[in-house]
Amino acid sequence: MKPSTTARRSALAATATALCALLAAVPVTPAFAQQNQTLEHAVARNFPPSSQRGELIIKSTVEGSADGKDYRLAPGLRIFNQQNQLVFAHAVIGKKLDVRYLVEPSTGMLLTAWILTQTEVAREPKRSWLK
Repeated sequence: MKPSTTARRSALAATATALCALLAAVPVTPAFAQQNQTLEHAVARNFPPSSQRGELIIKSTVEGSADGKDYRLAPGLRIFNQQNQLVFAHAVIGKKLDVRYLVEPSTGMLLTAWILTQTEVAREPKRSWLK
C-alpha cells in the first residue's frame, strides 16, 4: 500500500528540518577560516609578462590611476580579487589596491587588474627605481 501524499510531505518536511538543524549546529571554527585563507594561496596565479606591478586607485567608473598615471577604464575592464573572482569597479572606488595590471596597447586603457594577495605582494615588492 502506498503512503499518502500528506504522509510523504510531512516526512520530507521533517527530514528538511533535521538537516537545517544539523547544518546550523556545525560551528565555523578559526581553523576552518584559516584553511580558507590557506586555500587562497594554494593556487599560484600566472600573470601575463606584459602586466605591470603597481598601486591602483579607481577614481570613478570611467577613470583610474596606476602608479600616479591616469588611465581611462576600458569598457570591458576586469578586476580580479585575491580569490580570482570578478570585482565591479564601483565597489573599489577610492581604495588603494596593490595590483598587477594590464593596459591595452592600442587604446591605452586599463584592461585588466589583479588584486594581489599578501603572499604575492611579499614575493614581488614594488620596484619604483626600475621605471
